[in-house]
Amino acid sequence: MDSGNCSTLSQFFLLGITGNPQMKVILFPICLVVYLIILLANLGMIFLIRVDPRLHTPMYFFLSHLSFCDLCYSTAVGPKMLVDIFAKNKSISFLGCVVQFLTFCNFADSECVLLAVMAFDRYKAISNPLRYAVDMSTKVCSLLMAGVYLIGLLDALIHTTLTFRLCFCGSNEINHFFCDIPPLLLLSCSDTQVNELVIFIFSGFIELSAICGVLVSYGYIISSVLKICSAEGRLKAFSTCASHLIVVIIFQGTILFMYFRPSSAYSLDQDKMSSLFYTLVIPMLNPLIYSLRNKDVKVSIKKLKNKTLF
Repeated sequence: MDSGNCSTLSQFFLLGITGNPQMKVILFPICLVVYLIILLANLGMIFLIRVDPRLHTPMYFFLSHLSFCDLCYSTAVGPKMLVDIFAKNKSISFLGCVVQFLTFCNFADSECVLLAVMAFDRYKAISNPLRYAVDMSTKVCSLLMAGVYLIGLLDALIHTTLTFRLCFCGSNEINHFFCDIPPLLLLSCSDTQVNELVIFIFSGFIELSAICGVLVSYGYIISSVLKICSAEGRLKAFSTCASHLIVVIIFQGTILFMYFRPSSAYSLDQDKMSSLFYTLVIPMLNPLIYSLRNKDVKVSIKKLKNKTLF
């Protein structure tokens, strides 16, 4: 695209989830309750892990960062989306769109990699429990988390730079409730083949590596669990991994469905519901899945409640 035909936009207009007034009345209280649960559940999980010394282990260290990622990328989208449901002016500044896009991509990518790191942690804990404290020391866990956030930030910076250097010379109305890659690419009058190629190469590499990491780790986990003599021991080992596996399937399945399709297959009205699922529902489900299925977390919650009441 000739740069002379490329105008500089100062703002975008988000069309929101729906234009149906009846649907708005239904969606607003549901989304508000879900977002409040996200805040309470994820902040509660982070607080609980910090205050209870029994939860100062690598598994809960990574779980607290999972809650942090959920909290950050849902907050990048949730409040603005709630305000825009009934707002007449759904505008977002160009810089605001960039910041929202960068924040969302950063923490969503970080969570993708973090789920693979958590699978590796479970493999270490089950395959060689005697060396677990040494192999997953505080230093090692901190370095792994630094790598997780670095990968997320680099991938987000690449997509943000490539997306917002495109020409938006036509409409500035984004048919979505937040600044995301598919609607922005459809809005651009530039050739977006490079952007689509980068999504498949960089994000595809991260996604494929994360999925392979999870599969390999669980392959070793299953092999180690089957060597355990007692049925009770095998059941306990599998139960510690079940919550993580549920979260991986839900999160990775949604991401694959959303972003790794040809642009011709995008239906933004349909994708809004899918986006609503992984921006609000998944961050709500993660802490609930771990707390409801985790004996240590339930005991810690009970102790904290009793201490507070006392």
